[in-house]
Amino acid sequence: MLRRNFIKISGLGITALSLSSFHMIQSEFSKDDLMGKSDPVFYGDTYKLRKEAHEAFLKMKAKASESGIKIKTVSSYRNYAHQNRIWERKYKKFTKEGLSPIEAINKIIEYSTIPGTSRHHWGTDIDIVDGNPKQPKGLLLEKNFHEEGPFCKFKEWMDINANSFGFFLVYTNKKDRKGFKYEPWHYSYAPLSIPMLKSYKKLNLKNELQSANLLGSDQFTIDFIQKYISENVLDINPKLL
Repeated sequence: MLRRNFIKISGLGITALSLSSFHMIQSEFSKDDLMGKSDPVFYGDTYKLRKEAHEAFLKMKAKASESGIKIKTVSSYRNYAHQNRIWERKYKKFTKEGLSPIEAINKIIEYSTIPGTSRHHWGTDIDIVDGNPKQPKGLLLEKNFHEEGPFCKFKEWMDINANSFGFFLVYTNKKDRKGFKYEPWHYSYAPLSIPMLKSYKKLNLKNELQSANLLGSDQFTIDFIQKYISENVLDINPKLL
């Protein structure tokens, strides 16, 4: 266990987050914790977050409501099995449409992770929108958060306020960023996800992925895995590294 007063506060721009806000944060997490195979305690009603992230999220929701925004959680914690169901559904769909196995995998990882590599395994990340406007048919689409989209007001509020509660956009629209495409709905609670990523980077992901019994896993060459880690796992908002 590692006591932290302010975790990279100057670099993160987090304000008013003291030791009492997130108590004692683990410096190390088990492999099962990091790969969605453990059974940690979560908090929330229609979502699952770790305690510190949940408390910060409630404060952010309350503040947003003062500006007429009703933060709605679309997705939060997903375990390994859940992520694998998403993976299998998309893999079967794309290969049935005529894509080769590697083409299907590259299509999947535009937005979805390989099971065992998702930040949603940690209980620190959430996909959120504004629940007040009429919900569009395709909820998590970039166009809904910009120009005349229904979640523009939400996005503007989050851009100004989210960091002060410890939440940061993960996959930004930075021009030269690689890996997963821009997701204006995906936020991560930095005081927990930063140390979790630090522990995650210590895993032997090459061995984990090559030994995984996943559809298409025979396509996980060393070069593919190295590129995936560099671009999809680590090419994120630098404030979350």
